[in-house]
Amino acid sequence: MTNRERALAILYYQPYDKMPVVHFGFWDQTLLKWAQEGHIPRRDVKQHGRVAKKLGFDFDWGTSVSLSTGLRPGFQREVVKDFGDGTRHVRNGNGVTELERDGATSIQQEISHLLVDRASWEAHYLPRLQYSSARVPREKLLDLRVRFEKGRADKNRPVGIYIGSLYGCFRDWAGITGTSYIYADDGALYAEIVDTIGNLAVRVLEESLKLCAPGMFDFAHFWEDIACKSGPLAIPSVFRALVGPHYRRITDMLREYGVEIVSLDCDGCIDALVPVWLENGVNTMFPIEVGTWEASIAPWREQYGRELRGVGGMNKNVFSRDFDAVDAEIERLRPLIALGGYIPCPDHRIAPDAKWENVAYYTKRMREEF
Repeated sequence: MTNRERALAILYYQPYDKMPVVHFGFWDQTLLKWAQEGHIPRRDVKQHGRVAKKLGFDFDWGTSVSLSTGLRPGFQREVVKDFGDGTRHVRNGNGVTELERDGATSIQQEISHLLVDRASWEAHYLPRLQYSSARVPREKLLDLRVRFEKGRADKNRPVGIYIGSLYGCFRDWAGITGTSYIYADDGALYAEIVDTIGNLAVRVLEESLKLCAPGMFDFAHFWEDIACKSGPLAIPSVFRALVGPHYRRITDMLREYGVEIVSLDCDGCIDALVPVWLENGVNTMFPIEVGTWEASIAPWREQYGRELRGVGGMNKNVFSRDFDAVDAEIERLRPLIALGGYIPCPDHRIAPDAKWENVAYYTKRMREEF
């Protein structure tokens, strides 16, 4: 079997010969550290796929054909204020002013947001969320179609189509506090923003699928990142009422083209949002960030049944420890793999504290055991 056939067999609860060893990329700082340690040549610091292959991974679940469903164009990066000590306030591509520090690798502290009310929405964001044919990756889709129809589609991994975000982008633009104020102060504006994002995603997907052949894509993928360690960054009932219908419109359209597997990337404790996604056609949770809340597919499967699938859920923090910790994590994964419909994957990009030898040991053991 090919890796593509294996992954799809697992997600459809069909027999397979072995488990593909899947990853979700690396921090650039991780590859820089490994280059300094002599594990990879310096020229490979930006070559995530090449490094992953050397480590023994089969493919990256996050690799898909991307549709342009966000701000177009994004805001120009602008230094708002330079403090002269290696820190500065910078307005990023989302119109958010952040505190940027030389050498910092973590998420930047948000200082202020341009999107705060209807005036800022209509002046700066609504014009950037209009449909145009330039949002459709026409050449990529047509090239993929030709290869698919000639039997030359990628066999090393499932072929995905990336839809983008239906709410996480709004959270990025206005911030957690800002989205809350907009909801409280102007519910009609809140709903309009959600609908504008959803309608644009539907239109871009609709026009893109016209260039595709049924069966050309194995899965579709969303990104949201709207949860933290204690739960969602959106009110689940509001999310269900306003965002849920847009998911349903998209997943119904996808299924007309043979796309049955729909995955969604959301970090944090997502338990309260899982049923919303599942009832609206999103059936594969990713990356199932283990975290301090100890996320796992097991309780979701018990509650929602086999319609709920998963990719992820491997605690990447063990890569900073030793072989015994890796072995223990593999044993923890064993009963989850036995459930079917689940492919282990490090639960986020592999961080700079990861030891090369531990990651290589993990891929070797996974091949031996599964």
